[in-house]
Amino acid sequence: MSITTKKVYNMFERRQAIPVIYVRGTHYDVGYDVGRTFASLIREFVNVFKPLNEAFIPLYNSPEGQRVYKETLDSVNKSFPQYVRELQGIADGSKVEFYKLFLLHMDEILPNVVDNNNSMDAPIGCSTIIVNEPGKEVLGHTEDALSENLNNYYFVSAHIISDSPQGKYKVTEERFTSLCYAGHLPGYTMNYNHHGLVFSINTLSAQSLNSGKTPRHFITRALLSAENFVQAQRILRDTGVGAADGCSINMTFLNQEGDRMFHNAEMGPAIKPNDKESQLNILTVSPGEHIMHCNRYLRLKVPEVTGLIIDSSIERMDTFKIFKSPKCKEDVIDMLGDTSAKEHQVFRDKAGEEEFLKTICVGIFDLNKKTWSIYKDNPKTNEPLIVLPLLLK
Repeated sequence: MSITTKKVYNMFERRQAIPVIYVRGTHYDVGYDVGRTFASLIREFVNVFKPLNEAFIPLYNSPEGQRVYKETLDSVNKSFPQYVRELQGIADGSKVEFYKLFLLHMDEILPNVVDNNNSMDAPIGCSTIIVNEPGKEVLGHTEDALSENLNNYYFVSAHIISDSPQGKYKVTEERFTSLCYAGHLPGYTMNYNHHGLVFSINTLSAQSLNSGKTPRHFITRALLSAENFVQAQRILRDTGVGAADGCSINMTFLNQEGDRMFHNAEMGPAIKPNDKESQLNILTVSPGEHIMHCNRYLRLKVPEVTGLIIDSSIERMDTFKIFKSPKCKEDVIDMLGDTSAKEHQVFRDKAGEEEFLKTICVGIFDLNKKTWSIYKDNPKTNEPLIVLPLLLK
């Protein structure tokens, strides 16, 4: 009898798989089925994610950490109780404590507010290129994350129907597809909804964050319900509360009238604890134009952290400037697959654990063909793992 040698699983080895769940129900039902289906991925990620275990949880266990956690959870519960229920469903389905998942969504809020500290000085962040040429309308995005995320993500394609209007925007139905990190709500990576909204996110790191405000993960989750650009702006402003932290949102609507318009929105935290609205600056990308964005504020005057996230953003933007202005999808792929930079490459893929951050995938939205291509490897030298159709209402 022959003996087959088992291959030892290496979490830092790039796998050629992205699982997907198609799910329908209430917010809690959808969360529960996501948690139950991907329980092993979620538990593995929670167990190995160093910022959670080495920074967030120890601070959560302090009196000041408890205060900030409670203030933020209470605020989110007032604005978006349906998304708290959705996250509770993920926790129950995966059998992971709710507070750990909520801490993931608070991200750097706890260390920043409690210790005035950027606990994760790393070249965090993604790169986005938008091309708006006639017949060649493209949004390209690298999804860059800590190495622990490399194979710990999945697609959620959800149809959520509620018996009564939900949350501050009175939403009764949501239908979307989102790439999700394990244990996270949809909305904070690459996404589209059945109203035709297509968007991707770049993390931005303001110097001062706020307790008792809305974490960016919940604002971008709410963005999945937007029916038009006016609603999208209202969600990002979060009037009445305001963002606790910041990010950049690259977006367009597939079914808009007239010329194709893309938008890059830089969202900053409410300036003072008593302010009740996010800072927001929106740049429109008209036909014949393009834009590139990484992980720095380019227009909104927000004091930022110092360190590797800024150094990385500067070097990636400098790399883009070497290229001619992008005019088509092939140009975007060449730029997002570039590995020429000395230290902070656009496509990051050093072997093993020696690179703190990796490009876990690349997404190309082709707005003319209405497709979303996902590459697990460098898109310059590989075919996409999957090409999804963008299905509208």
